[in-house]
Amino acid sequence: MEGEGDKWQQLCDEDVALNIPLIGAEHEGSNGHNNNVTTSFLKTCFNGLNALSGYSIDEEKFIASQPSDKNTVSFFRTCLNGLNSISGVGILSVPYALASGGWLSLALLFSIAAVAFYSGILMKRCMEKNSNIRTYPDIGELAFGKTGRLIVSISMYTELYLVSIGFLILEGDNLSNLFPIEEFQVVGLSIGSKHFFVILVALIILPTIWLDNLSLLSYVSASGVFASIIIILSISWTGAFDGVGFDQKGDIVNLNGIPTAVSLYAFCYCAHPVFPTLYNSMRNKHQFSNVLIVCFIITTIGYASMAIIGYLMFGSKVDPQVTLNLPLNKISSRIAIYTTLVNPITKFALMATPITNALKDLLPMTYKNNKVTNIIVSTILVISTVIVALSVPFFGSLMSLVGAFLSVTASILLPCLCYLRISGTYRKFGFETFVIVVIILVAIVMGISGTYTSLVEIVKIL
Repeated sequence: MEGEGDKWQQLCDEDVALNIPLIGAEHEGSNGHNNNVTTSFLKTCFNGLNALSGYSIDEEKFIASQPSDKNTVSFFRTCLNGLNSISGVGILSVPYALASGGWLSLALLFSIAAVAFYSGILMKRCMEKNSNIRTYPDIGELAFGKTGRLIVSISMYTELYLVSIGFLILEGDNLSNLFPIEEFQVVGLSIGSKHFFVILVALIILPTIWLDNLSLLSYVSASGVFASIIIILSISWTGAFDGVGFDQKGDIVNLNGIPTAVSLYAFCYCAHPVFPTLYNSMRNKHQFSNVLIVCFIITTIGYASMAIIGYLMFGSKVDPQVTLNLPLNKISSRIAIYTTLVNPITKFALMATPITNALKDLLPMTYKNNKVTNIIVSTILVISTVIVALSVPFFGSLMSLVGAFLSVTASILLPCLCYLRISGTYRKFGFETFVIVVIILVAIVMGISGTYTSLVEIVKIL
């Protein structure tokens, strides 16, 4: 009978993984010198810094699939990769989240950050139970078998798909704000400004989806961390020196908006699927807890700062994307908007690649490596995202839905449930088990209420 270690190694080899290309992941030979590097240094640096909305995806098997004793990423570089994976488009919506829930909802941001950090620690403990774990679906399978792997995979791919749709909506909203055009007719169909730019961006993105090798994108990709810093500084400059000011008082609390605020805050911390890759890449895996501490503290400071700045500038009138409130005649505003626009165009293909790979795996073997098949599947995927983006062009509501239904599931519920199962902690009801059960119950309430609120908002707008 096949041993457990061989079985898990086989599962890892077969998996088409969601992964983050890592800075400095070099393999060392037995003589102590660097051996062949899995990807070129330049490609690795740019693609490793290319995590937005939660993820950075590469076309190759992730570096962590190699034996752990060959992984040589330092503590500092792992922190950079972690920051890049957590920093994302959520920074555009946190002012709207704060406006929805009121000033006291900032406590919810910090609470969700703390819970997401703790669930990351639980994932680390799960990985310590079996050295063959390489991906998030591996954790699901170790806990609940094939059903667990399926549930984790579905939540990951669905989140990627919806975030890709969010990219198109974001592009359409900001481009139509920058370059408003009149509605026009095409084959009897009325095309508005937002619809036109969504379709235009999709056509620009489409050739990048056809690429078998995404290394070309690494030369135009920007760092999620640097982009977030530029956006915060540019918007702060607009408020301080370009006449907007920080004069809005805001509400102390808005109970009706709490579910929306919670969902959007949860969306900011949806990077958990890449944590196994970060963990397996480290030279000293015992420091992974410290990596999580650094990453969550820095990103939470960034999110909270952006939320406060945006809410003080625009108050209850802040849009789901704070860039839509900026005065277009100011250079600082345009810098923030252009920075916002560049990343989704370069990263859409990185988001879509794992989905197309998963879809191609469902096809007969003769079609899997066929170039024409890749083009057809990729094109159908892009067309489907365009249709949904045109049908539900509401960035805030969509991201709220992703946060409530998928981010809460992938970043809080599944790590807690998998840890209880793998560790066997559920058999003895101690303090930690009590805390985890409370987190699970609260997360379920958050997920249900946030999902319901988001769907109601979408239906009302439709």
